Amino acid sequence: MRSTNNSFADGGSIWDGSRKNYRPRRTLRIDADSPSRLLRAAQGGWCDFCGNRVEWYQRPDSTAVPLHPDEVPARDVPAAERWHVASGVAHPSHDGSDWCRVRHHALCPASPADNRGPLLEEMRRTQALTSRRRQDAGLFTTRPEQPPEPQTQPLPPLPVRPVVGMLFTRYLAPGPLQDVKCVAHTRTRRRCCRAVLEPTTLAGTWRLEPLEPLLDPADDQLPTTQELMALYDLTGLPYAEQLRWHKQRCPTHAVIDEAADSVRTEWVRFHPDRHRRYVLDRLPDPSPTPGHGLG
Repeated sequence: MRSTNNSFADGGSIWDGSRKNYRPRRTLRIDADSPSRLLRAAQGGWCDFCGNRVEWYQRPDSTAVPLHPDEVPARDVPAAERWHVASGVAHPSHDGSDWCRVRHHALCPASPADNRGPLLEEMRRTQALTSRRRQDAGLFTTRPEQPPEPQTQPLPPLPVRPVVGMLFTRYLAPGPLQDVKCVAHTRTRRRCCRAVLEPTTLAGTWRLEPLEPLLDPADDQLPTTQELMALYDLTGLPYAEQLRWHKQRCPTHAVIDEAADSVRTEWVRFHPDRHRRYVLDRLPDPSPTPGHGLG
C-alpha cells in the first residue's frame, strides 16, 4: 500500500524537516499484545550529528534505532538498507511491499559516504543541505567532542553514570541511580515522575568485577591482572524485579500492563572502550544517597 506520508510525493515537509499543516494527533493507546510499549507520537527527534529529523523505533532486541521519517520506494534501495516496521518494531529486512524505511545512518551527512545507490545519495545530499541551512539559521550546532578528563581529577563518591548488571547484561545508566525516572505514560498524558529506585524497592549490590570478563583458556579462571570496575549488580534480585528495572518502570506502573511508554528506555548497552570515562575502579562511597541506601 502506498504511503500517504511520503514527502517526495506530496511535499508534506518544509526545508528543515518539520511537517506542514500539522494537526494535533488523537489520543493513542497500546494494545495488550503489542511487542512495543512506545507511543509513536512521542518518538520524533533530531540527529545529534547532522540536525535532521529522525523517528526512533525499537529493534526486536529492544535496542533503539533512528529511521528516516518517510518511506521510500523499495526498488531504489539496496536490499541491505531496507527496513520495515511491524507493530511498532523496526526490522532490518524487507516485508515485500513497494515501500520501505531507511536507517538514518545511511543518509546522515556525518556518516561515511558509501555508495548506496542514486536515491540514497540524493537523499543524503538533501540532508546535508538541510543540515547546513539549520546551522546557518542557528537552529543546530554540531556536538563537540568530549575532552579527555584529567587523570588527577578526584573520583566522585558515586558514579555519574553507573554501570548496572541485570538480566546477564551490562548497561550504562542515564544518570545517578536515584535519578533514573519511570518512562510510563500517565493518565495526564505526561511521563511519570517517580524514580525506578524507591525506598520500598529491593536494591542491588555494588561489586568490583572485571572490565572485560574473559576466561583464561589455560585454567578457566579470571586473570588476576584483569582491570576491575564498579558494577551495581541486580542479578541477585528476582527476575520480575530485574525486568522492572530493564523496562524502567516504577513499582506502580510495573503492574499496570496497559500503561504505554512515554519515551524509550534510557539504558545504553555498556561498551568497555566507548564508555571508559564512566568506569570507576573502586567501590563507591558506602554512605547512602538521599532517599535510599545503595546496596
